[in-house]
Amino acid sequence: MLSRLLLKQRSVLPGFNLALGFTLLYLSLIVLLPLSAAFIKSSGMTLQAFIDAVSSPRVLASYRLTFGASLAAALVNAVFGLLVAWVLVRQQLPGKRIVDALVDLPFALPTAVAGIALTALYAQNGWIGQFLPFKVAFTPVGVFVALVFIGLPFVVRTLQPVLEDLDRSVEEAAATLGASRAQTFFKVVLPVLMPALLTGFTLAFARALGEYGSVIFIAGNLPMVSEITPLLIITRLEQYDYQGATAIAVVMLVASFVLLLLINALQAWTRRRQGATT
Repeated sequence: MLSRLLLKQRSVLPGFNLALGFTLLYLSLIVLLPLSAAFIKSSGMTLQAFIDAVSSPRVLASYRLTFGASLAAALVNAVFGLLVAWVLVRQQLPGKRIVDALVDLPFALPTAVAGIALTALYAQNGWIGQFLPFKVAFTPVGVFVALVFIGLPFVVRTLQPVLEDLDRSVEEAAATLGASRAQTFFKVVLPVLMPALLTGFTLAFARALGEYGSVIFIAGNLPMVSEITPLLIITRLEQYDYQGATAIAVVMLVASFVLLLLINALQAWTRRRQGATT
């Protein structure tokens, strides 16, 4: 009898069971069903055919570019996203609202438009590309530039609320105790921001892995050089190689899930460590 009362008390929201059922059904239809379809489609292949489809030299080259450029772009966004968020929260500068609105531009801008704009800027005859000593557009560097562009808002918007809620009295106390600005930032502020920073890094990395529209225009799409994995999947579909496309998609899905799981575990460890030291 007591256990039933406790269960009733825990169900605070009215119709909780019904809402939970609808939530699970919605997630199953929107997320689990499409993902399971990729596994089911690729399960019709033999093991050797699956290995051949996902490990050809062209596919491996696309993996290296996609994961390497996504990781590099997410790391760059983690550093400069923290800097942008810090300036927007802590500094008073003219046109601050305009700068704050520009951060969300990659969210609102269609990816194809972003790709065309970046290509026009960084082409060899573009406004920026003509002054650079190296080629950006139609190279792997162009892929990196596009992924940095679309990933920056995730880091900034994740860090901003945390910085706004950060108690400045802790920084003042550290300064009173003789800590320099660098010591205050790295030993007092950064540990508090680290979980949010890891979250922003994860979101930027995951977004970059699946980016397609803004990359294909500036990449050049040369096989073995600047061809990303999402484009290779589209190519396989256009060639009616549905099993090959789903096999590559499954590898991307599993690799992305493992990487995100590791990053989330690192984030949880950081939060536990931070809670233990406070």
